[in-house]
Amino acid sequence: MKFFRFILVLCLLVTMTNVSFAGPIRNWIAEKRAQDNHDDLGNDENLTYGKINLPQGVRLIRDVPYGSDGKQRMDIYIPEKAKDAPVIFMVHGGAWRTGDKAASGVVENKVARWVPKGIIFISANYRLLPDANPLIQEDDVILAIKKAQKDAEKWGGDPSKFILMGHSAGAHLVSLVSADPQKAKKAGAKPWLGTVSLDSAAYDISETMMSKHYRFYDKAFGKDPALWKTASPVHMLSEGANPFFAVCSSIRPDSPCTQARNFAEKGISLGIRIEISEQAMTHADINKKLGISGAYTESVEAFMSSLDERIKKCLDGI
Repeated sequence: MKFFRFILVLCLLVTMTNVSFAGPIRNWIAEKRAQDNHDDLGNDENLTYGKINLPQGVRLIRDVPYGSDGKQRMDIYIPEKAKDAPVIFMVHGGAWRTGDKAASGVVENKVARWVPKGIIFISANYRLLPDANPLIQEDDVILAIKKAQKDAEKWGGDPSKFILMGHSAGAHLVSLVSADPQKAKKAGAKPWLGTVSLDSAAYDISETMMSKHYRFYDKAFGKDPALWKTASPVHMLSEGANPFFAVCSSIRPDSPCTQARNFAEKGISLGIRIEISEQAMTHADINKKLGISGAYTESVEAFMSSLDERIKKCLDGI
């Protein structure tokens, strides 16, 4: 309320002063609104909760633990008569401080599209700020992958046919895990086929923090340049990383496609297969519209199909 009163006073000042003063004031107000709106960038995926309408024959196992903390839980969506099924492992976004595995934007269209085709879909939670910084969250994601791979066969899944996927902060986390797969290997996780990153603007945290940025980055990454580097997928990127598909919004004001292109350029120089899909869609829509029939979903499926023949057959309905 105080902020809006302040804006009202500024508007009155603008009307009473010359045009040369009004321009900068209007620009400041627009910038302030953009900052406030984007402090919660990624949270928009989590506004709709409630029971997901499961497709016929799909079975849901809720809150499978992979650690002792209440946030270390994952939901498993299993197709009817699953046997040696490929697995999509999904990590939600929410600026590293909020979000949930059961949010409709995270789950609904993806489950409706892929699980009836014979693919297991796993949606995982992880510990959040302020209790866990992004490096601890990365460890949670690795721990969850390890647990999911261990239990995959009892759900009818194939532990060797995992695809990692994440949106926003979750896209940063799966990108970080994927950039240096040796870390996950040392923790006991098995190799996965590839990774789909949905609209991360956090491939280079060092660059972000040394430039103009949204306040939520300060809450997540603080002031330690050593942490910035360790939390940057582009700095952790190493030879041997698996194929990677980066979707980015071409209409976001913070230009995530620029960081995605830089990440891809380095990866390709290391011999890593990295593809970029620039979409004229909002940050939220890149997540929630994945699974709806159309060119966007088909582009992601084309990448996933290229990773494994079994996945291709599932997506082709064979």
